[in-house]
Amino acid sequence: MAADSTLVPPGRDRRTPVLVLAGFAGLAAAGVDRAAAVLGAAAGTVVVRHDLTQLREGVVRRTVRTATQETSAVLELAHGCVSCTLRMDLLPLLCTLSRRQSVDRIVLALDPAFEAEAVCRAIAHVVVTGVHGRIDGPAGRDVRVDAVLTCLDAGVWLADATGDETLAERGLAAAEDDRTVAQVAVGQVDFADAVLVLGAAADGALLVAVERGKLAAVLARLVPGAPIAWVDEPGSVTPALVETLLARVPADSRRGRVFDAHAPLLRGRPPLTSDYGVELVEFAAARPFHPARLHEALDVLFDGVVTARGRLWLATQPDEVVWLESAGGGLRVGGAGRWLAAMPEAERAEADPERLAMAALRWDERFGDRDVSLSILVHDADPAQIREALHWALVDDDELRLVERAPERVARWEDPFGEWHADPCASDGEAQQPVQDLKTPKGEAK
Repeated sequence: MAADSTLVPPGRDRRTPVLVLAGFAGLAAAGVDRAAAVLGAAAGTVVVRHDLTQLREGVVRRTVRTATQETSAVLELAHGCVSCTLRMDLLPLLCTLSRRQSVDRIVLALDPAFEAEAVCRAIAHVVVTGVHGRIDGPAGRDVRVDAVLTCLDAGVWLADATGDETLAERGLAAAEDDRTVAQVAVGQVDFADAVLVLGAAADGALLVAVERGKLAAVLARLVPGAPIAWVDEPGSVTPALVETLLARVPADSRRGRVFDAHAPLLRGRPPLTSDYGVELVEFAAARPFHPARLHEALDVLFDGVVTARGRLWLATQPDEVVWLESAGGGLRVGGAGRWLAAMPEAERAEADPERLAMAALRWDERFGDRDVSLSILVHDADPAQIREALHWALVDDDELRLVERAPERVARWEDPFGEWHADPCASDGEAQQPVQDLKTPKGEAK
């Protein structure tokens, strides 16, 4: 949750609202530009954009635009990275703009290299220093994320979201940036409060009904409850369309909140039936995975799957919650803290109350809150085969007795996740790194 937001009484939040616009390269990025332009025409609205096309040279171009004027600046960043841009320029700028009485709303038109979730996390948690007349602290004390609006290209988004190409291979990032196109495409939509779909018609021909239906089915399960507007091209985006779309965002939408690995995997009320071959597959188990078998079984998450995420219990790592997250043909696994059952009593008492309450409902006398919980969004895969493969990877009854009575023997089992894991797997000649050094608690690349 945004910093200090729980301390603000409902209806009395005087922080400056921020609207985040996100979209991938191409038609989606054009949609971001168009939405920013029509919103920026309103009095009291400031549009901020950082152009990161020269980021690898350490140069960022920042534009600040109102209805009556536009200012530009060229920033030279010593480290030339997205996080530096956030910390050194965007966050202090938000704090400064929020103090101007002429500013009623800030629109962040994100460069495709920015991810809305990372921006919102930074607003909530990164301490901003050195702003004249302001006590150091997160920008979330001065601004609040009112909504995240994501633009996507109807003609290519599903292909991007289910592929395995990296941003670097697409020419959209430096070679050291290991993010995939699918990771960004899925992440941008997954974090959205509202979606603007562009390209509903191409060359005058409407999208094939099945293609549009399939995309709609994916969106209904990825962002249930989020209002969606379908338009032919960026020129069709008007102030009324955008404002109406934003007005339809549900009151309980996430609005920039970043959930941790222990939050419910299914948010909102997504359809649990199959539609156009699109379906949410839930997998839960009260016994751990055998790590070697799980490593082999994970291939079922790469073909015909949009995304998968969830908490894993590995027999060889009884104290650690392992987080799995996939997008298209790439998958990452990382640590997400400890199981409550592995914590000392004093530490457990400090855990999130909602997590404690949910764990109490399923507490096991032998294993506590340890379990397996996965949510898998398929678009062209057999749910039965996925469940069968994952069931096969669980420990059998004899192995479960060892987990309970002889953990020292289980600790010697082969564990491909014990030191590192990211798919596609590294070749034998590539360096292997500890997963905790490679991944953040949610399994994302640092």
